[in-house]
Amino acid sequence: MTTLIAALFISMFINIPIAISIGLSSLVFIVLTQSAPIALIAQRMVAGVDSFPLLAIPFFLIAGSLMAEAGITPRIMRLASSLVGRIPGGLAIVMIFSCMLFGAISGSGVADVVAIGSILLPAMEKSRYDPGFSASLLGCSGALGTIIPPSIVMVILGVTTGMSIGKLFLGGIIPGVITGLSLMILSYLFSLRNSYDTGEAFSLKNIIRAFKEAFLALLTPLIIIGGIISGIFTATEASIAAVVYALILGFFVYRTLSVRQLPRLILSTVETSAAVLLIIAAASLFGWVLAAEQIPQHFTNAFLSLTGNYYMILVLINIMLLVLGIFMETIAIIIIVVPVLMPVIHALGMDPVHFGVMLAVNLAIGANTPPVGVDFLAACRVGNVEVEDGAKYVLFFVGAMIIALIFIMLFPSLVVFIPNHFMAG
Repeated sequence: MTTLIAALFISMFINIPIAISIGLSSLVFIVLTQSAPIALIAQRMVAGVDSFPLLAIPFFLIAGSLMAEAGITPRIMRLASSLVGRIPGGLAIVMIFSCMLFGAISGSGVADVVAIGSILLPAMEKSRYDPGFSASLLGCSGALGTIIPPSIVMVILGVTTGMSIGKLFLGGIIPGVITGLSLMILSYLFSLRNSYDTGEAFSLKNIIRAFKEAFLALLTPLIIIGGIISGIFTATEASIAAVVYALILGFFVYRTLSVRQLPRLILSTVETSAAVLLIIAAASLFGWVLAAEQIPQHFTNAFLSLTGNYYMILVLINIMLLVLGIFMETIAIIIIVVPVLMPVIHALGMDPVHFGVMLAVNLAIGANTPPVGVDFLAACRVGNVEVEDGAKYVLFFVGAMIIALIFIMLFPSLVVFIPNHFMAG
């Protein structure tokens, strides 16, 4: 066990890519301990990606890219702006609202950050928002795509743990809204203090016009979630339906897509998907080593020996995840840590979907805590903002997300009500 963990952290410390670090540490362990034949490495890695649900990852990614290229983002932002009206910090709240809506299409935090930030950050700069405030808010708002369905993170989590991806999707709806509202409240208070702008006057006519423009795009999450709830298709099939719908909107309804754009979008999706699948393949081998050495069982016994209090254990788990989020990437936490934690969750009698969504909120927070916070760093790059300037504000927004996390931890019904109601069994 010591050999495995030491090899992993040494590899990560010297900046070897996470997929290579995971695979290399497993290789070192197997070679040094001679616990299995070398041929097992290839077998486990291939078996790790031989999974039908994993097809959802490239299809959701390409669906989000097609929607962005088709000009969906401005339509969503006009709708959000019309709904906000003359609230102090209107553009900040529009940013959060837009990220929530676009997150229900793209399933990716970074995609949210790039799509929304490239349009809204210049507008916020003209309205004299502090660039550090805008960038940090963008990173945290974009991370809502990790929680709100269809979330790529939840697809990976479902495949890794065997949880129902459909239930994870449904479980993320209310927590995603709660986390978004916590960011809106804090943005409102910041805007009052700093006298940030107000939006356009509230107008029912503007809302109706903006809703008509965005209506077809907003049907995307309804098609995905509605199809899963009704049993028409699985989460994987829903991702394919999302791609088909995006192509119909882009080519035949809005007519903003051309065939020449497709190779670039497909190549980008292939590159991203390949990177994710390589991590999953290496993690399958890593997970086998963990199981063979009975590390999850040892960890569970050690964890439960600390305290028998249900909520105290949950607090300890969340603190551990928040700390890991500072130093580790999202997928790495799912792949390395979750298999070790699942026996603890089962021993507690905790609903796995509650844990999965709680984990997704933790990962959204981790995506905005430097030095590894990918959504926060992406927002700083999009806004051409120094990380130090954004860091002055990001901790406040992370704090608001932690408050939302506490509510989600203490009240499981916020997570499990919708999936248990619509997908019982």
